[in-house]
Amino acid sequence: MRSRADKVEGVRVLLRVRLMEEPSKLKRALIDATAGALSGAVSRTVTSPLDVIKIRFQVQLEPTTSWALLQRNLHGPSKYTGMLQATKDILREEGLQGFWRGNVPALLMVMPYTSIQFAVLHRFKSYMAGSSKTEDHIRLNPYLSYISGAVAGCAATIGSYPFDLIRTILASQGEPKVYPNMRSAFVGIWRTRGLRGLYNGLSPTLVEIIPYAGLQFGTYDTFKRWTSAWNQRRSKSGTDSSLSSFQLFICGLAAGTCAKVVCHPLDVVKKRFQVKGLDRHPRYGARVEHQAYRNMFDALYQIVQAEGFAGLYKGIVPSVVKAAPAGAVTFVTYEYFSVILESMLN
Repeated sequence: MRSRADKVEGVRVLLRVRLMEEPSKLKRALIDATAGALSGAVSRTVTSPLDVIKIRFQVQLEPTTSWALLQRNLHGPSKYTGMLQATKDILREEGLQGFWRGNVPALLMVMPYTSIQFAVLHRFKSYMAGSSKTEDHIRLNPYLSYISGAVAGCAATIGSYPFDLIRTILASQGEPKVYPNMRSAFVGIWRTRGLRGLYNGLSPTLVEIIPYAGLQFGTYDTFKRWTSAWNQRRSKSGTDSSLSSFQLFICGLAAGTCAKVVCHPLDVVKKRFQVKGLDRHPRYGARVEHQAYRNMFDALYQIVQAEGFAGLYKGIVPSVVKAAPAGAVTFVTYEYFSVILESMLN
């Protein structure tokens, strides 16, 4: 039998190991959170013009293409009827800065969002894989990769949602402005709708983010796994499976496109909830009334009834054009900043 002294020494050794592990876990969490925040900021700023166009399409009740107007025998004007036309109109009426309208609250939203997302993602994957090494995460069961992405997406959404709502309102209001800046938008929403107003559209957002984040991170890991195996077969030694920055970019591009195409209708519903009751100039078309939709399913039904199935895919072109490079830039810059931060902290 072990003596009491041996048992005490065993406990001391275990405590020392645990204490050594904790700084490592904290450092890893700090790297993931910081790299995530920086990658989100870079991606969001680069793709802001496409996001503004996408939002204008999504909150427009009238058809967003000339073909749809002709097909439905509608003679009333639609403010935006195509990407090029929308780009010209925004540039003429609002100047170049119009394409970065709402970018400050968007950055305040996306930086904590991607920070929380990547930190939770890495922690959840480490728990599932029983290891904090990235190479072990790639070998995770594909289903666990999808679940990890969904969990991380939900946590990030709840933590950053009010900024997303304010960003949407500022980007969609056009000219003349209802809210001149982020502070006035926050105060106005708080006074008219209260705390619940800052979380308008949270339910469809969570319903959207579960499949979206799951698909984005799950397919990204899957594409990385396939590319890594392809590199290994092509290498002379048969052991080199490392991915280049270009390959990571392509994996992120494909992952972002897949996720956005599948989940776009839920994003349209979310945007409608976020802007309902917002007063805009009549030239931007009919506004979404306060009591327009009872819930998410009612919104889906009413949009299909009034605008056809095409209504659920308003803004899909700028959305995919934006989502693909946004996903690619986010993943590549995250990997890049992770390497830099690891070298700085080691």
